[in-house]
Amino acid sequence: MTEPTTPTPPSAEPVLLSSRDARGVHTLTLNTPRSFNVLSEAMLSALQQAVDAVAADPQARLVVIAAHGRAFCAGHDLKQMRATPELGYYQALFAQCSRLMLAIRKLEVPVIARVHGLATAAGCQLVAQCDLAVASDNATFGVNGIDVGLFCATPGVALSRNILPKQAMEMLLTGDFIPADEARARGLVNRVVSPEALDAEVAALVDRILSKPREAIALGKTLFYRQLETGIESAYQLAGQTMACNMAHGVAQEGVQAFIEKRAPHWRS
Repeated sequence: MTEPTTPTPPSAEPVLLSSRDARGVHTLTLNTPRSFNVLSEAMLSALQQAVDAVAADPQARLVVIAAHGRAFCAGHDLKQMRATPELGYYQALFAQCSRLMLAIRKLEVPVIARVHGLATAAGCQLVAQCDLAVASDNATFGVNGIDVGLFCATPGVALSRNILPKQAMEMLLTGDFIPADEARARGLVNRVVSPEALDAEVAALVDRILSKPREAIALGKTLFYRQLETGIESAYQLAGQTMACNMAHGVAQEGVQAFIEKRAPHWRS
């Protein structure tokens, strides 16, 4: 959680840039670089609207969350938070952020964080909440709200579902930052590359996922998170039902037949 060094002046530029390519890949780019892309009320609202649009798009295949400037995301907007010192305001703000994080998790399509520079507090939470993350080797990660007397409770929810509890607790209690290689070793990110190779690495991962059938990915993502939150017997029950439904679907029927016939499967794009 880092306070902007200078306030962001009024601008005609949108706080979030959103695009969709012909393959159904949505790219959401945080676009307030002078304030290190903090999750202001406006940014949270824009991200929620964009994620909701992806959820309503039957042709969506994948989401990439990126950022402009020197940082990925510096967490909540501390100046905005300090300007309204009321419990009700804070409750509404953190509920708004939690709705966004849950909406990302509930999307049927994978969400990839493209991370460079700083990802701290709720910015680190955003990375942890994405299904996958690719980082440049200059990225750093932290949940350092404790440095200003604010324990990063909500970022800790996502963080503790990515890395081991004692590692998460150490980050939360000390506010210490970890570099990209350490974040990969702990399981917070999938891949670390040089800044120059970041876009190509993200593109390669996108291409790998797009080569697989959307229907199977949607079933799998939903099941993956549901089973994590239940006991092992219920997890196997859910997983077995999901696999049965998946196998009965045309995409698996075609994939298995293609395997038997030693050919590439003919899935619609």
